Amino acid sequence: MGSISEIRGTDRRVIVLALARMVGALGNSFLIVVLPLYVASDLIDIDALVGATAGMGAASVTLTEPLLIGFVLSLFGFLNSLSQPFTGRLSDRMATRRPFVLAGILLLGTASALYTLADVYWILVVLRAIQGFGAALTIPATVALVNEYAASADQRGGNFGVFNTFRLIGFGFGPVLAGVVVANGPYDLTPVGLPAINGFDAAFATACLAAYLSFVLVYLLVHDAVDAAEAGDDLSIRVRGEDRFLDPVFVLGVATVAMGLCIALYATLQNQVNLRLDQPPVWFGLQFAAVTIANVALQVPVGRASDRIGRRPFLVAGFLLLVPTTLLQGVVLSPVAMTLVRLGQGVAVACVFAPSLALAGDLAREGESGTTLSVLTMGFGFGVALGPLASGWLVGFGFVVPFAVGAVLALVALVLVVTQVEETLDAASATSASAVDD
Repeated sequence: MGSISEIRGTDRRVIVLALARMVGALGNSFLIVVLPLYVASDLIDIDALVGATAGMGAASVTLTEPLLIGFVLSLFGFLNSLSQPFTGRLSDRMATRRPFVLAGILLLGTASALYTLADVYWILVVLRAIQGFGAALTIPATVALVNEYAASADQRGGNFGVFNTFRLIGFGFGPVLAGVVVANGPYDLTPVGLPAINGFDAAFATACLAAYLSFVLVYLLVHDAVDAAEAGDDLSIRVRGEDRFLDPVFVLGVATVAMGLCIALYATLQNQVNLRLDQPPVWFGLQFAAVTIANVALQVPVGRASDRIGRRPFLVAGFLLLVPTTLLQGVVLSPVAMTLVRLGQGVAVACVFAPSLALAGDLAREGESGTTLSVLTMGFGFGVALGPLASGWLVGFGFVVPFAVGAVLALVALVLVVTQVEETLDAASATSASAVDD
């Protein structure tokens, strides 16, 4: 009940933006399940590609169906993450967020609808690239709005906690709903004057409608912050710190890459995990969802607590917990133990997510929220895109190897946070109070 009351006390604009993001995330996460099945179906012609060689010499690879599926899925994450610093900076330059959010949602939804017309692999690649850029338009502008809606620093962590909770609900339930929609096709729509459609087209249409519903919510109910300021002249991403070796926002961006990679290592290892643990596929689904479940449960209370206690204690605790919970996924030998370890990893991620965004928001200069926060959103997107590729390659050296590498990266992230990131809450609160007094 405490979490519900905390959500009720959140700025209405944040809740509306979070609801819109939840609907959009639900539609976009459909494609995580649908696209692999679509590529493997008879509806997409990949016969000429499978078995072909790409690259030259030692760098050449033989194209396989799993590799083609992995590429079209990872393309979204790479284009999304690499474009975010530029779109975030542009939204700062223009001192506006809402048009970027709306344009990105339109690209995501329209591309989802156009999948129904695709019959060759390269069209899927183009549409997924469009969606990656659409997400890059939407994400930095959205988190900048959440940051700017905070009336003071002691509301920022809670705002990000609520926003992340709704987003993760959409992202978590999307794949489940997508599987149901595809499995129950085709659908006879002749009673309403429409032709029958297969499960794939129904899933693409649902993703499109979810995006357009998100567009309507943002268009009608979300507006730029009244006190949005124009950006300064220097919008470069700072690497060197003023009073220490590395800039704390840059450190959080690097640490977020490690966190995203750690939680995504599991995604491509379903067959290996099920065989190793001697478990049915339903266990893997539960284990995969455990990280999201823990995040949904803890994002709001952790965000609120970081507004009271501070950001840094949660960051340190989160990365400290991320190290063993990542390594143990390569060690445990029972389905129950794996589920508990994945839940523990979800707790670690929840301790990092909202406090890190809040800390970056505390440090963002006036009118530079888009540029500053895009460092973290880019880092997470890049880590999530890199994780499945890394585990697919590293598992060939042994099942524990991907998770051992992830744990080492989490340990490096912990050391960087401990040595390079200081608490910001007191300073940010003092700045906010001064602004109110003025």
